[in-house]
Amino acid sequence: MAKYRKKPVVVEAFQYNGTLTDKFGLWLAPSWSAKALKENVMYYDGPELYIKTLEGDHHVSVGDFIIRGVHGELYPCKPDIFAKTYELVEE
Repeated sequence: MAKYRKKPVVVEAFQYNGTLTDKFGLWLAPSWSAKALKENVMYYDGPELYIKTLEGDHHVSVGDFIIRGVHGELYPCKPDIFAKTYELVEE
């Protein structure tokens, strides 16, 4: 059996705080999330946020990170998994 290490990949992400806009309706999240919402890749079902992925629709809980992968795909990630998998890139 062989062992493999995940290649270092830089992704964009933000932590979902329960809303994508402030109380005045100004966008708080990255512009790519606004595009995803407009294109129905991310959508609200009542107050709950979901992301459409190849594996099906995934619920986004408050505190989850929304990740934009290397091919522009979006997916949610629980904070503990995110902390174990990713580190902040200083630019």
